[in-house]
Amino acid sequence: MLRLILGLWMVVMGWFPLSTDAQPAAYTFDQLDSLQQASERNVVVFIHTDWCKFCQTMKNTTLQNQEVESLLNENFWFISLNAEYRGDIILAGRTFSFKPTGAGTGVHELAEELGRQQGELSYPSLCILDSDLQILFQYDQLMSVRQMKEVLEGIKE
Repeated sequence: MLRLILGLWMVVMGWFPLSTDAQPAAYTFDQLDSLQQASERNVVVFIHTDWCKFCQTMKNTTLQNQEVESLLNENFWFISLNAEYRGDIILAGRTFSFKPTGAGTGVHELAEELGRQQGELSYPSLCILDSDLQILFQYDQLMSVRQMKEVLEGIKE
């Protein structure tokens, strides 16, 4: 019994991980034009913040799953977008900027453009764009491994 408890404690503490730290290859919007010239693919944009616990959960579970990683790396260009990024991003000839919303806080216009649904931006959000940068899919909640695999499989075909 003590060995079982010790083993579980080591897993929880991260000394003996249950899974590998697989991560999809992440690119930036700056790289997107050259990536699309090399191989046209749909683009998966994961919109998150540093303070969002659900975002961190999705990063540490769904996006570290080996099957999800393989689907993303083989069929899509994956971009991780911090919704509070303070730099400018140029996409499709348009410049998107950080918009302050209060003292020391704000949101990036591109995060709003890609993640907003029914006038609201929630975290985490997932947006899938076609190779012409048109929105194919949006989802504004924590997505499980099963859900993510279903969406990616459905869109890649």
